[in-house]
Amino acid sequence: MPSFHATSHLRHPITAFLQELSRNYRRVIVIYDSLIAWVLQDAPSIPNVECYSFRSISAFSIYSWDKSSVTPEFTEYTRVQFEFREVVNSGNLYNSCYEIEGLYLDWLAKEKSSRDKQWAIGPLNPVKLYDKNNSLISHKCMNWLDEQEPNSVIFVSFGTTTTFSDEQIKEIAIGLEKSEQRFIWVLREADKGDIFTGESREVELPEGYEERVGKRGLIVRDWAPQLEILGHESTGGFMSHCGWNSCMESISMGVPILAWPMHSDQPRNAVLVTEVLKIGVELRDWAKRDELVSSVAVAECVKRLMDSAEGDEMRKRVMELSKSVVEGGGSGREMASFIAHITR
Repeated sequence: MPSFHATSHLRHPITAFLQELSRNYRRVIVIYDSLIAWVLQDAPSIPNVECYSFRSISAFSIYSWDKSSVTPEFTEYTRVQFEFREVVNSGNLYNSCYEIEGLYLDWLAKEKSSRDKQWAIGPLNPVKLYDKNNSLISHKCMNWLDEQEPNSVIFVSFGTTTTFSDEQIKEIAIGLEKSEQRFIWVLREADKGDIFTGESREVELPEGYEERVGKRGLIVRDWAPQLEILGHESTGGFMSHCGWNSCMESISMGVPILAWPMHSDQPRNAVLVTEVLKIGVELRDWAKRDELVSSVAVAECVKRLMDSAEGDEMRKRVMELSKSVVEGGGSGREMASFIAHITR
C-alpha cells in the first residue's frame, strides 16, 4: 500500500508533462496502469490526450473478482481509482489473448460502453523456447538445466512480493526432498512495498539440506531468468503464486502450473489454470489459506504434476494451448488494431 499511495505525487508532474506534449503533437496517447487512474484526472481537460487503461490481471479475474483476496484498504483504494478510470478512459488493453481467455474477454466486451474499446495484446513476453546457442543469458541454472532430461525439472518461484514464514519454507523444502523430483527453487526475500519494515533476512533451509538433495535440486538465492527457465525443454512444471504475468509466461512456454495463490487476483488465476483450462494442480486451497501447507501435500502434488499420467496429460494440453497462442497470432492482430486506432 505505501507504493500505491506514493503514486498520488505523480498527478501534477504528469499533467504538466502531458500539457507540454500536447502543444507539439496532434495526439498524445497515455497507457496507464488501471490502479493509478487518479493520477490522470486532469487529462480530459487537454483536448488531444487519450488515455488507455492497461489491465495487468486476467480477464477471468476481472469478470469474477473476489474481494476476499484483498484487504479493505486495498478495496477502497481500487474503488477510488475505478471512479476516475470511468472519467479518463478511452479503452482497455489486456495482457491476455483470445486463444486463452476468449470467452471472458467477450463477456467483458459486452459489459463495456461503445466508447470503451478493448484489445487483448498478450502475451507480452517473447514466445520462443530457450535456445542456448542464441541466448544472451548466462546463469548457472541454465547450465544445470542443460544437463537434465526433458520435462524432468519443476521450477519453484513465488514472485517478488511473497514472503513465507520459516516454518513454511521448511515444509516446502522437505516436500521437495520427499518428492524425489528434480527442482530449481528461487529462494529469496520478497521485495518490500514499504522500505521501513526492517532489514531483509537470509532465508534458512534445514541443516544439511543442499547436501542431501545434491545434484537433484538447485537453490537460487538471487535473480533467476524465469522466462528462459520456463522455455527450457528440461522444465516440466512450475510451482507458482499464480501472478498473471507468471501464468502467461508459463502457458505461452507450454509449462503446467502447481498453483499456490497468495493474494489479490492470484486465487482466481489458480481457478482458471486448474479448473477451467485444466493445465495445473491446486497445491494451496484458498479456503484454507491460513493453514500451513504440509511437506506431505507438497510432495504429493509435485509427484502428481511431474510423475503421473495425469501430469503428462496436463503437459500435453498446455503445449497445445501454447502452440495455438504462437501460431494463432491473435495478439499481433490486436496490437496492429490498437496502433491503427490511435494513429487514425
